[in-house]
Amino acid sequence: MSFIDFTNIVREAWQHYDDSRTIASITDISAKVSTNYVYKITFTDKKFIVAKLSYFGKYEHFIEDHTIINSLSNNLPHPYENFLSRSLMKGDKLFVYRFQNQVLDAWVVFYRPIQIKKKLPRRLNEEEIEKLGEQMASFHKACAEIKNTLPPYSKTLKFDIDYLLRILETDYGRYEHRQHEDIIKSQCALFLENREKLNAANFPKIPVFIDWNIGNFSVTSSFKLYSRWDYDWFRMSTRIMDFYFFSRVVSDIGDRTVFSYLIDPLMEDRFLIFLKAYHKVNPLTVPEIHFLKEAYRFFILNYVIKDGRYFFHEIFATKLQKEAYDIYFPSIEKKFNADKIINALQL
Repeated sequence: MSFIDFTNIVREAWQHYDDSRTIASITDISAKVSTNYVYKITFTDKKFIVAKLSYFGKYEHFIEDHTIINSLSNNLPHPYENFLSRSLMKGDKLFVYRFQNQVLDAWVVFYRPIQIKKKLPRRLNEEEIEKLGEQMASFHKACAEIKNTLPPYSKTLKFDIDYLLRILETDYGRYEHRQHEDIIKSQCALFLENREKLNAANFPKIPVFIDWNIGNFSVTSSFKLYSRWDYDWFRMSTRIMDFYFFSRVVSDIGDRTVFSYLIDPLMEDRFLIFLKAYHKVNPLTVPEIHFLKEAYRFFILNYVIKDGRYFFHEIFATKLQKEAYDIYFPSIEKKFNADKIINALQL
């Protein structure tokens, strides 16, 4: 939608929020990977805030997610009380501006600037992997402690899989996923079947951010979590939904500009180092380890297949979806070995 001037929408959103403060400039600081846009709004007094514009997903889910995140940011205990960027409120409500015309339905939310310290190195050494495992375990524990204080949520893993199956029954869905309908349906069936076997619907639900690539958070010089931003894939779910990206962060290949979503990082010895450190602080269970495979399957089905062409820019979406059919799905049963992890953790 390059023909739409998104900066005008952001400017209009700010006028609805507080027209007493004059904008000097609006700068696009987006990562250029997704269809979401992030802007730095600088005022005439040199102070600034951050705006996010999105037309990905559903407006109601956008409101729900950011309401939960704002509550989470206020309720997290020390040392995470300033870990998350807070959204601006108007009165006693989260402020979200909705722009609608015949072409676009988009939403703008404003964030307070958040301090950033060190970003992780592109490739971690073993000591850094252990420290990261301990930190993520502690953060998950903190999220679990306050989960009952958060607003209600509607999205579940089954909801998203059922929605994907409904899409396949529409003319648009049949056209978009032509030649791959049977693969998608079989993968959905496997996910739902294994989710039932593992009783995963009853796993404890905590806030999870899923996308933990190194461009989304910062740490201190001692490798303690310091700040986190980018909430595109936030949801309330099992903590296991975060682990695929943890495996990517500690992978031997390290962070890359050109990326794929291979299952291989889940089976690396370096990920076992991470899991052992995590497990000492926040013990994992055997069913959760088995669900790692299903969390990966869900990630590909939901974020690559169902939402890929809406979230990623076209060049990334096309590449990732082709790899999903050619590589990702066939590799799940061949490459994932839960016993390797279970034995390493002595469960």
